[in-house]
Amino acid sequence: MEYAPIPHSANGAARQEDIANIVALLGSRLCHDLISPLGAIGNGVELLQMSGDWPALQSSPEMSLIEDALQAARARIALFRVAFGSAGGSQRLPQAEFAALVADAAKAGRMRITLDAPGDHGRGAVKLVMLSLMCMETAMPWGASVTISQSGRDWLIRAEAERTRHNPTLWAWLGTPRSGSAQPSASEVHFPLLGLAAAEMSRPIRWSLTEAGAEIAF
Repeated sequence: MEYAPIPHSANGAARQEDIANIVALLGSRLCHDLISPLGAIGNGVELLQMSGDWPALQSSPEMSLIEDALQAARARIALFRVAFGSAGGSQRLPQAEFAALVADAAKAGRMRITLDAPGDHGRGAVKLVMLSLMCMETAMPWGASVTISQSGRDWLIRAEAERTRHNPTLWAWLGTPRSGSAQPSASEVHFPLLGLAAAEMSRPIRWSLTEAGAEIAF
């Protein structure tokens, strides 16, 4: 079997926009394939709760544990679908769905997030916001107060915390890291993905990181 070669630029490197697009398509595919079995599990849980064969099951701690885990998994997949998936061109995300994603991101970590961006928004901008929140969570795993604000086309994600993981080398992936920079781990992959996605959208990232917080703007 033969495979078509990946398009290359004049200097022999794979084009950055092609890489970003392939990564996004992979994210969309994985999330799409995971949503269906989670839905089937949810339907099975509902059927068990409605069944009269086990009357004590609905209020049992075991069922509560399953429901909480299922809800958390669905929320995480929804976040990953936006953050890692395709931006969808001109698709827009309703305000309620955006707010739900932000709320789920806050629950998953230890961040208190204030969203100051009314109205619907382009899926591409929301993708950058969610990736930015993941970067903030990595930098401030002990908790932070985060504000998401929008002014026209410009976005600002500002976080304040008592302490941060000060790693400028990792944050350099939001722009153009120097040759030989340490590769991020799997748990830090959102840093280079944010840089790639922003470059593809022609939205340069501006960032700052201190001992007391961080800012990401685009």
